[in-house]
Amino acid sequence: MPENKSRPPHDQPWENGWAPDTSRAPGTRRLWLAGGMAVVTIVACFTAIAVTDRAPDVGVRAAPADDTTSVPGLISFATPSETPPPKGKSGLSTAEETTTAPGRQDADAPEPKPEPEPSKSPSHEGSSAPAPKPPATTWRSVRSVNYPDRYWHASGGYVKLDAVRGSESREDSTFKLVKGLGNASCYSFATADGAYLRHRSFVLRSERNDGSALFKQDATFCARAAGYSGAVMLESVNYPGRFLRHQNFQLKLDPYQHSSLYLADSAFRLMAGLA
Repeated sequence: MPENKSRPPHDQPWENGWAPDTSRAPGTRRLWLAGGMAVVTIVACFTAIAVTDRAPDVGVRAAPADDTTSVPGLISFATPSETPPPKGKSGLSTAEETTTAPGRQDADAPEPKPEPEPSKSPSHEGSSAPAPKPPATTWRSVRSVNYPDRYWHASGGYVKLDAVRGSESREDSTFKLVKGLGNASCYSFATADGAYLRHRSFVLRSERNDGSALFKQDATFCARAAGYSGAVMLESVNYPGRFLRHQNFQLKLDPYQHSSLYLADSAFRLMAGLA
Protein backbone atom coordinates (compact mmCIF):
# COMPACT_ATOMS: atom_id res chain seq x y z
CA MET A 1 0.00 0.00 0.00
CA PRO A 2 1.41 3.38 -0.97
CA GLU A 3 1.79 5.75 1.78
CA ASN A 4 -0.91 8.50 1.74
CA LYS A 5 0.75 11.75 2.25
CA SER A 6 -1.34 14.56 3.54
CA ARG A 7 -1.41 17.90 1.71
CA PRO A 8 1.09 20.20 3.30
CA PRO A 9 0.24 23.72 4.16
CA HIS A 10 0.26 26.24 1.30
CA ASP A 11 3.05 28.23 2.83
CA GLN A 12 5.33 25.13 2.74
CA PRO A 13 4.40 23.31 -0.55
CA TRP A 14 7.77 21.65 -1.16
CA GLU A 15 8.38 20.33 2.24
CA ASN A 16 7.94 16.66 2.76
CA GLY A 17 8.25 16.07 -1.04
CA TRP A 18 4.88 17.56 -2.28
CA ALA A 19 4.61 19.83 -5.35
CA PRO A 20 1.47 21.69 -6.72
CA ASP A 21 -0.27 20.59 -9.98
CA THR A 22 0.96 22.88 -12.78
CA SER A 23 -0.92 21.18 -15.66
CA ARG A 24 -3.90 23.62 -15.41
CA ALA A 25 -3.75 27.38 -15.01
CA PRO A 26 -5.40 28.62 -11.88
CA GLY A 27 -8.96 30.05 -12.34
CA THR A 28 -9.48 28.71 -15.93
CA ARG A 29 -13.18 27.93 -15.46
CA ARG A 30 -13.84 31.40 -14.09
CA LEU A 31 -12.01 33.01 -17.00
CA TRP A 32 -14.14 31.07 -19.50
CA LEU A 33 -17.35 32.05 -17.72
CA ALA A 34 -16.31 35.71 -17.57
CA GLY A 35 -15.36 35.72 -21.26
CA GLY A 36 -18.66 34.12 -22.28
CA MET A 37 -20.66 36.66 -20.29
CA ALA A 38 -18.68 39.51 -21.86
CA VAL A 39 -19.42 38.21 -25.37
CA VAL A 40 -23.13 37.85 -24.59
CA THR A 41 -23.22 41.36 -23.14
CA ILE A 42 -21.54 42.86 -26.25
CA VAL A 43 -23.92 41.04 -28.61
CA ALA A 44 -26.92 42.23 -26.60
CA CYS A 45 -25.66 45.83 -26.68
CA PHE A 46 -25.16 45.78 -30.45
CA THR A 47 -28.62 44.25 -30.97
CA ALA A 48 -30.27 46.92 -28.79
CA ILE A 49 -28.45 49.71 -30.64
CA ALA A 50 -29.46 48.33 -34.06
CA VAL A 51 -33.14 48.02 -33.03
CA THR A 52 -33.13 51.52 -31.55
CA ASP A 53 -31.63 53.02 -34.74
CA ARG A 54 -34.16 51.30 -37.02
CA ALA A 55 -37.30 52.18 -35.02
CA PRO A 56 -37.41 55.94 -35.94
CA ASP A 57 -36.60 55.12 -39.56
CA VAL A 58 -39.60 52.78 -39.81
CA GLY A 59 -41.88 55.41 -38.27
CA VAL A 60 -40.68 58.03 -40.73
CA ARG A 61 -41.12 55.78 -43.74
CA ALA A 62 -44.64 54.82 -42.65
CA ALA A 63 -45.90 58.42 -43.00
CA PRO A 64 -46.08 59.92 -46.53
CA ALA A 65 -43.83 62.88 -47.16
CA ASP A 66 -46.72 65.13 -48.16
CA ASP A 67 -49.16 64.02 -45.46
CA THR A 68 -50.23 67.15 -43.57
CA THR A 69 -53.48 65.84 -42.14
CA SER A 70 -51.85 64.70 -38.91
CA VAL A 71 -49.81 67.89 -38.38
CA PRO A 72 -51.65 70.35 -36.12
CA GLY A 73 -51.89 73.99 -37.10
CA LEU A 74 -52.10 73.46 -40.89
CA ILE A 75 -55.20 74.71 -42.71
CA SER A 76 -56.17 73.68 -46.23
CA PHE A 77 -58.25 75.92 -48.45
CA ALA A 78 -60.70 74.50 -50.97
CA THR A 79 -61.27 76.05 -54.40
CA PRO A 80 -64.62 77.85 -54.62
CA SER A 81 -67.19 75.82 -56.55
CA GLU A 82 -69.60 78.51 -57.40
CA THR A 83 -70.62 78.24 -61.08
CA PRO A 84 -70.42 81.48 -63.11
CA PRO A 85 -73.35 82.56 -65.30
CA PRO A 86 -73.43 81.21 -68.86
CA LYS A 87 -71.38 83.22 -71.33
CA GLY A 88 -71.39 83.46 -75.09
CA LYS A 89 -73.49 80.66 -76.51
CA SER A 90 -72.72 78.23 -73.73
CA GLY A 91 -75.42 76.68 -71.61
CA LEU A 92 -75.73 76.30 -67.87
CA SER A 93 -73.39 74.18 -65.77
CA THR A 94 -74.46 70.67 -64.79
CA ALA A 95 -73.91 71.40 -61.09
CA GLU A 96 -77.06 72.94 -59.60
CA GLU A 97 -77.91 73.92 -56.05
CA THR A 98 -81.37 73.36 -54.67
CA THR A 99 -81.52 76.23 -52.21
CA THR A 100 -84.61 78.41 -52.49
CA ALA A 101 -84.44 82.17 -52.12
CA PRO A 102 -86.02 83.38 -48.84
CA GLY A 103 -89.58 84.61 -49.11
CA ARG A 104 -90.34 82.63 -52.29
CA GLN A 105 -91.91 79.17 -52.32
CA ASP A 106 -92.87 77.73 -55.69
CA ALA A 107 -93.85 74.22 -54.70
CA ASP A 108 -95.08 73.33 -58.20
CA ALA A 109 -91.91 74.46 -59.95
CA PRO A 110 -90.36 71.55 -61.89
CA GLU A 111 -86.78 70.63 -61.23
CA PRO A 112 -84.38 71.44 -64.10
CA LYS A 113 -83.04 68.52 -66.10
CA PRO A 114 -79.26 68.04 -65.93
CA GLU A 115 -77.40 69.30 -68.97
CA PRO A 116 -74.67 67.21 -70.67
CA GLU A 117 -71.04 68.16 -70.24
CA PRO A 118 -70.20 71.12 -72.52
CA SER A 119 -68.01 70.34 -75.50
CA LYS A 120 -64.96 72.44 -76.24
CA SER A 121 -64.88 74.64 -79.34
CA PRO A 122 -61.85 76.24 -81.01
CA SER A 123 -62.60 79.41 -79.03
CA HIS A 124 -62.32 77.39 -75.78
CA GLU A 125 -65.93 78.16 -74.82
CA GLY A 126 -68.12 75.18 -73.87
CA SER A 127 -71.54 74.72 -75.44
CA SER A 128 -74.08 72.30 -74.00
CA ALA A 129 -76.70 73.30 -76.57
CA PRO A 130 -76.58 75.84 -79.38
CA ALA A 131 -78.73 78.89 -78.74
CA PRO A 132 -81.55 79.26 -81.28
CA LYS A 133 -80.96 81.84 -83.98
CA PRO A 134 -83.65 84.51 -84.22
CA PRO A 135 -85.58 84.52 -87.50
CA ALA A 136 -86.08 87.66 -89.55
CA THR A 137 -89.70 88.16 -88.43
CA THR A 138 -91.79 85.74 -86.37
CA TRP A 139 -94.75 86.24 -84.04
CA ARG A 140 -94.16 84.53 -80.74
CA SER A 141 -95.63 84.30 -77.25
CA VAL A 142 -93.31 83.77 -74.28
CA ARG A 143 -94.45 81.19 -71.72
CA SER A 144 -93.03 80.65 -68.23
CA VAL A 145 -91.48 77.28 -67.44
CA ASN A 146 -92.61 77.06 -63.81
CA TYR A 147 -95.98 78.75 -64.51
CA PRO A 148 -96.95 77.15 -67.85
CA ASP A 149 -100.41 78.81 -67.84
CA ARG A 150 -98.88 82.32 -67.77
CA TYR A 151 -97.32 84.33 -70.60
CA TRP A 152 -95.54 87.65 -71.01
CA HIS A 153 -98.24 90.31 -71.17
CA ALA A 154 -97.60 93.96 -72.06
CA SER A 155 -100.08 96.16 -70.19
CA GLY A 156 -99.85 99.73 -68.90
CA GLY A 157 -96.29 100.13 -70.16
CA TYR A 158 -94.98 97.15 -68.15
CA VAL A 159 -94.55 93.46 -68.93
CA LYS A 160 -95.98 90.97 -66.47
CA LEU A 161 -96.62 87.26 -66.30
CA ASP A 162 -100.39 86.83 -66.73
CA ALA A 163 -102.84 84.10 -67.57
CA VAL A 164 -104.42 84.27 -71.03
CA ARG A 165 -107.88 85.85 -71.13
CA GLY A 166 -109.74 87.34 -74.09
CA SER A 167 -108.62 88.34 -77.57
CA GLU A 168 -107.10 91.63 -76.37
CA SER A 169 -105.04 89.77 -73.79
CA ARG A 170 -103.86 87.36 -76.48
CA GLU A 171 -102.78 90.22 -78.73
CA ASP A 172 -100.86 91.91 -75.90
CA SER A 173 -99.17 88.55 -75.21
CA THR A 174 -97.95 88.13 -78.79
CA PHE A 175 -94.73 89.79 -79.95
CA LYS A 176 -92.84 90.18 -83.19
CA LEU A 177 -89.50 88.44 -82.74
CA VAL A 178 -86.88 90.30 -84.78
CA LYS A 179 -83.11 90.54 -84.95
CA GLY A 180 -81.69 92.46 -82.04
CA LEU A 181 -81.58 96.23 -82.44
CA GLY A 182 -78.24 96.35 -80.64
CA ASN A 183 -76.88 92.97 -81.81
CA ALA A 184 -78.13 91.16 -84.91
CA SER A 185 -77.34 87.73 -83.44
CA CYS A 186 -79.71 88.32 -80.51
CA TYR A 187 -83.42 89.13 -80.06
CA SER A 188 -85.67 92.15 -79.86
CA PHE A 189 -89.40 91.93 -79.07
CA ALA A 190 -91.83 94.31 -80.78
CA THR A 191 -95.50 94.72 -79.87
CA ALA A 192 -98.40 94.81 -82.30
CA ASP A 193 -98.59 98.63 -82.05
CA GLY A 194 -94.90 99.10 -82.95
CA ALA A 195 -93.35 99.50 -79.47
CA TYR A 196 -90.43 97.45 -78.19
CA LEU A 197 -89.73 95.65 -74.96
CA ARG A 198 -86.73 97.21 -73.21
CA HIS A 199 -85.38 97.27 -69.66
CA ARG A 200 -85.20 100.53 -67.77
CA SER A 201 -84.17 100.63 -64.11
CA PHE A 202 -83.89 96.83 -64.58
CA VAL A 203 -87.67 96.50 -65.14
CA LEU A 204 -89.03 95.25 -68.48
CA ARG A 205 -91.25 97.85 -70.16
CA SER A 206 -93.03 98.46 -73.46
CA GLU A 207 -91.81 101.74 -75.04
CA ARG A 208 -91.42 103.43 -78.38
CA ASN A 209 -88.04 103.32 -80.08
CA ASP A 210 -86.41 106.72 -79.70
CA GLY A 211 -83.54 105.77 -82.05
CA SER A 212 -80.86 106.13 -79.38
CA ALA A 213 -78.01 103.69 -78.95
CA LEU A 214 -79.10 103.17 -75.33
CA PHE A 215 -82.61 102.15 -76.35
CA LYS A 216 -81.26 99.66 -78.89
CA GLN A 217 -79.02 98.11 -76.25
CA ASP A 218 -81.80 98.02 -73.64
CA ALA A 219 -84.14 96.31 -76.13
CA THR A 220 -81.72 93.52 -77.11
CA PHE A 221 -81.54 90.16 -75.35
CA CYS A 222 -79.33 87.17 -76.19
CA ALA A 223 -80.70 83.64 -75.88
CA ARG A 224 -78.76 81.22 -73.70
CA ALA A 225 -79.47 77.54 -73.23
CA ALA A 226 -81.48 76.87 -70.06
CA GLY A 227 -81.58 73.80 -67.83
CA TYR A 228 -85.03 72.89 -69.18
CA SER A 229 -85.77 71.16 -72.47
CA GLY A 230 -86.82 73.62 -75.19
CA ALA A 231 -86.36 76.66 -72.94
CA VAL A 232 -83.98 79.63 -73.13
CA MET A 233 -82.62 82.26 -70.78
CA LEU A 234 -82.53 85.85 -72.07
CA GLU A 235 -79.40 87.82 -71.14
CA SER A 236 -79.16 91.59 -71.46
CA VAL A 237 -76.70 92.62 -74.17
CA ASN A 238 -75.51 95.71 -72.27
CA TYR A 239 -75.61 94.11 -68.79
CA PRO A 240 -73.88 90.74 -69.21
CA GLY A 241 -74.65 88.42 -66.32
CA ARG A 242 -78.18 89.80 -65.87
CA PHE A 243 -81.11 87.76 -67.16
CA LEU A 244 -84.83 88.38 -67.52
CA ARG A 245 -86.77 86.60 -64.81
CA HIS A 246 -90.19 86.96 -63.24
CA GLN A 247 -90.60 87.88 -59.58
CA ASN A 248 -94.05 88.41 -58.14
CA PHE A 249 -95.11 87.99 -61.80
CA GLN A 250 -93.20 91.15 -62.79
CA LEU A 251 -90.55 90.80 -65.53
CA LYS A 252 -87.23 92.29 -64.45
CA LEU A 253 -83.50 92.04 -65.07
CA ASP A 254 -81.66 90.27 -62.24
CA PRO A 255 -78.04 89.13 -61.78
CA TYR A 256 -77.45 85.44 -62.29
CA GLN A 257 -78.01 83.26 -59.23
CA HIS A 258 -77.12 79.59 -59.00
CA SER A 259 -80.37 78.44 -57.37
CA SER A 260 -83.22 76.23 -58.55
CA LEU A 261 -85.74 79.05 -58.06
CA TYR A 262 -83.77 81.53 -60.18
CA LEU A 263 -83.17 78.96 -62.93
CA ALA A 264 -86.91 78.23 -63.08
CA ASP A 265 -87.97 81.91 -62.96
CA SER A 266 -85.55 82.85 -65.75
CA ALA A 267 -86.40 79.98 -68.13
CA PHE A 268 -88.95 80.68 -70.87
CA ARG A 269 -90.30 78.86 -73.93
CA LEU A 270 -90.94 80.73 -77.19
CA MET A 271 -94.32 79.48 -78.36
CA ALA A 272 -96.46 80.15 -81.42
CA GLY A 273 -98.25 83.49 -81.19
CA LEU A 274 -101.50 83.43 -79.22
CA ALA A 275 -103.15 86.12 -81.36
